[in-house]
Amino acid sequence: MQNWKIKASLYLNYFVFAILLNSVGILIQKSINTYHIDEVKASSLEAFKDLSIAFVSFIVGSFLPRLGYKKGMLMALALVFAGCLAMYWGNSFATVQILFACVGISFAVIKVSVYSLIGLVTADEKEHKSLLSSIESFFMIGIATGFIAFPLLYSDTDPNAWLRIYLILAGVIAISFLFLLFSDFGLKYEMPGTKLKDDFLKMLALLKRKLVWVFVVAAFMYVMTEQGIMSWLPTFNQKILHLPEKTSVYMAVILMLSIALGRYVSSIVVKKVSWYYILFVCLVGAMLMVVFVLPQTQQLEVKEIRTLSDVPVIAYVFPLIGFFLAPIYPLVNSFVLSATEKTFHSPMASLLVFFSAIGGTLGSRLVGYLFKNTGGAKAFYFSLIPMAVLIICLFLFNRLQKKFSPASR
Repeated sequence: MQNWKIKASLYLNYFVFAILLNSVGILIQKSINTYHIDEVKASSLEAFKDLSIAFVSFIVGSFLPRLGYKKGMLMALALVFAGCLAMYWGNSFATVQILFACVGISFAVIKVSVYSLIGLVTADEKEHKSLLSSIESFFMIGIATGFIAFPLLYSDTDPNAWLRIYLILAGVIAISFLFLLFSDFGLKYEMPGTKLKDDFLKMLALLKRKLVWVFVVAAFMYVMTEQGIMSWLPTFNQKILHLPEKTSVYMAVILMLSIALGRYVSSIVVKKVSWYYILFVCLVGAMLMVVFVLPQTQQLEVKEIRTLSDVPVIAYVFPLIGFFLAPIYPLVNSFVLSATEKTFHSPMASLLVFFSAIGGTLGSRLVGYLFKNTGGAKAFYFSLIPMAVLIICLFLFNRLQKKFSPASR
């Protein structure tokens, strides 16, 4: 139970940001329907979120250890608290943009802090991988909660009823703030350098390591696969499986829950089985899901959907691919951090968040392009390519493990 307050705070912070970050699809739809914004302008919300994450994460890694992780997270929570209240009272597209800018900036600080603190509150590599996988699984539960909570507040008589979600989120953020405020952060850690400029240069020097560049490729490929499927699954359900709009969104929750379950299971299994074998089995399993499940859409009979029993079986089965994709991101991140000296965990976490954000933005756009020009089912077949690249990265990680482990330095 050592450091349990810190760990509980990390879980709660991740839960809140999971809801806010992954509501961008819902807010794009609301911006078009409620604020009468065209699709091109509404799509800018992704940039407000992801570019804020990328920019802030790139500069904050060398600065956070000096500011203090606790103080940094408190400031981030205060900023997103203000963003939620601005969204509730402002009720305009401009405040939606402000909200996602606040969320992006705050999440960059939170994620770099979380990734850095995990190395300080865990005793060894296996515990590190277990805790990171567990926290990432809780992140997926937050996403699923958001997909369920937003529609529950929709009202046919009150077009602004959905805004109440931001009062609820502001309340949860306030609780997280107080919990964090009274947590004892008596953690000792070393600074990467003697000056802030030196810290930043040493962070850039990490880019000289082969391990980092293998991770860059792996992160891009994984985020492209996960975000592509996650972002387009509701549309896939509606256009390809012919589900009603609301049903197509609710069915997508299966993906979020399967990812959460996969990460929770992997957080337990990784204590006894090598992360390398876990990821190899998961990648092969995900590829088999694509190969054997997607063809079932070709001769699908179109029928009226009145109850969940009328929903085609494939709508229940294909989202289970999330169980196999789930362990990849947290275990790869944990491996890269564990293979780096704790002195550099903050700047390394900064680079991880930066490249993940860039990969998410570019990957989502690529899948969207494929979805539009090749069709939904064919677009998902392209996920086999990044999965194959991930297997190659896995072999490279295994070869680089001893060379870049702190013990070999």
